[in-house]
Amino acid sequence: MLRTLTIRDFVIVDAIELEFSSGFSVFTGETGAGKSILIDALQLALGGRGEASMVREGAAKADITADFAATPDAQAWLEQNEFAVDEGGALLRRVIDNAGRSKAYINGVAATAAQLRELGEMLVDIHGQHAHQSLLKNDAQRALLDNLLAVHDPAARAQAQAVASGYRAWRQLARQLEEFETNAKNVMLERERLEWQVGELDKLAVKPGEWTEISNEHSRLSHAASLLEGAQEALAAISESDHPILSQLSGLNQKLAKLVDVDAALQPVLDCMEPARIQLQEAVYALNDYIDKVELDPERLREVDARMEAIHGTARKFRVAPEELPAEHAALADKLRQLADATDIDGLRRQEQKAKAAYMALAEALSRTRAQAAKTLSEQVTVAMQDLSMGGGRFEVALNDCEPTAHGLEQVEFLVAGHAGVAPRPLAKVASGGELARISLAISVITSSATVTPTLIFDEVDSGIGGGVAEVVGRLLKRLGQQRQVLCVTHLPQVASQANQHFQVAKGTLDSGKTVSRIDVLGARERVEEVARMLGGLEITETTRKHARELLAS
Repeated sequence: MLRTLTIRDFVIVDAIELEFSSGFSVFTGETGAGKSILIDALQLALGGRGEASMVREGAAKADITADFAATPDAQAWLEQNEFAVDEGGALLRRVIDNAGRSKAYINGVAATAAQLRELGEMLVDIHGQHAHQSLLKNDAQRALLDNLLAVHDPAARAQAQAVASGYRAWRQLARQLEEFETNAKNVMLERERLEWQVGELDKLAVKPGEWTEISNEHSRLSHAASLLEGAQEALAAISESDHPILSQLSGLNQKLAKLVDVDAALQPVLDCMEPARIQLQEAVYALNDYIDKVELDPERLREVDARMEAIHGTARKFRVAPEELPAEHAALADKLRQLADATDIDGLRRQEQKAKAAYMALAEALSRTRAQAAKTLSEQVTVAMQDLSMGGGRFEVALNDCEPTAHGLEQVEFLVAGHAGVAPRPLAKVASGGELARISLAISVITSSATVTPTLIFDEVDSGIGGGVAEVVGRLLKRLGQQRQVLCVTHLPQVASQANQHFQVAKGTLDSGKTVSRIDVLGARERVEEVARMLGGLEITETTRKHARELLAS
C-alpha cells in the first residue's frame, strides 16, 4: 500500500508530506483547492508524462516521492531489475526541472519513466473522474471485459495476444494472395529479372572473403620479382656477404663475454646484444623459408587478373562494392525464393487457408472464454445496480458477431435496462449521466476488487451522484477499503463521512503573496466542520453540523 507521499514545488503545492493508513481515505475541499493535483503528482511518480508547467512558479524543480509497501510481485520485479529492496518497500521518486527535464529513481537508484510505470502498475490502480465517459465506446468496453478476464485467468491475456498474432499472420498472407492475383504480370516480370540476376551470380560464384584473398594474392604475384630480390638482399646482408651482420654481432658478443670477466658492469650490454643475435638468426631462417615459397608464376598472375576483372565488372553492374557481392547474391536469392513461393498461387492459397483456420480456432476459444466473463460481469453489475437506486434494472454484456478482427470474432457491447420490464439497450442510448456514473462506479468497484493491486484511487468517479445513492456509494467504497487501500477524491459528504481517514485540501497564501495548496489530516471535530461545509456550503449552521454528526455517526 501507499505509505507516504512527499510533494515539493508541484503546481501550487509548496511542500507537503502525507502519511497514509490502510482502509478508506478521502480528500475533500473547495473546487480549485488542488484535490486532483495530488493524483496528478502521484501519477508523475508512477511514470506519467512530466512537463515544465508542473513546476511551481519561481521554483527550480518539482520533486515527488511515493513510498509503498511492496507486494511480492513488486519485490520480485525490484530484484530482477537490480533495484535494492529496502525493508520490503518501493520508493518511487520523480524530479522535473523548470526546463522540462526529468529524472526518475527507484529505491535511490536511477531509473526510467517506463520502469516507474511498469512497477507502478503492480502497486496502484487509478480510476479517473471521466472514466465513465469511455464506457460509451465499444473498444473501451471490450478492453474492460478482457482486463477483468485477465485478472481472473492470467492465461487469458496470452490467449488474446495469440488471437492478435494469428490475425496478423493470416491477413498478411491474404494480402499477399490478393496482390498476386491483381498484379500477376508484374510479379512474373520481377521473377524473371531476379532469375537472370541470381543466375549470373551463381555462375560467378564469389565466396565470402574471396575478393580480399585474391587482391592479396595479386599483389604478391605482381610484385614477386621485387619481393624475391628484397628478401635475398636482406639475407645476404645478414648472413651471406663478406662481412655478414650476424657474424659481426657474434664476434662482438664473444669479445664482450670475455670483458665481462674483467668488469661485470658490461653484463647488461651483453644481455641486450645476445637476444639481438638470436632474433637475427630467426630472421635468417624465416627469410630462407620465404625465398623457397616465392616464385615467379606469370600464368597464375593472368588467372588472378582475369578473376579480379570478372568480379569487379559484375560488382559495377550490380552497383555494389566487390566485397559485397556474396551478400548481394544471398539477398537476391532469398527474394527470388520468396517470390517463387508467392507465385505458387495454389501453395499460397493453402497457406492462407491454414493461417485462417489457426486464427479461427484461437478466436473461437477466446469467444468461449469471453462469454463466461461476460455472464459473470453482467450478474455482478446487475446486483450492484439494485443498491444504487436502480432497482429492477439489469446490466448485460452482449457479444455481437462481427467480421474477424485482431480482437476476435465479436464486438463487446454493454446493454442496460434502467428498470424492470424493459429490454436492455445500448448503454450510450439509454443511460442518463447519473445512471452512467453509477454503473461506471459499480464496474470500477467490481473490477478493482478482482485485481491484486493493493492501492485503488478514485478521482471524483462519484460525479453525477447524490442523495441516498451517494451514501450507498460511500458504503461500497468503505467495504472495498476492507480488502484494499482505497483513496478517493470526492465532493460528496455522504462518501466523505464513510472514510477511515479524512484529508482536507485548501488554498493558502505565502508571505510572498503566492497561492499554495495545503492538506490537513482532520480529527473528529474538524471532520464535522468539513462535512457540514460540504452539506451546507459557505454558511455552516448548527443544523448542518447536526446533520454532519449524524452522517459520521452512521
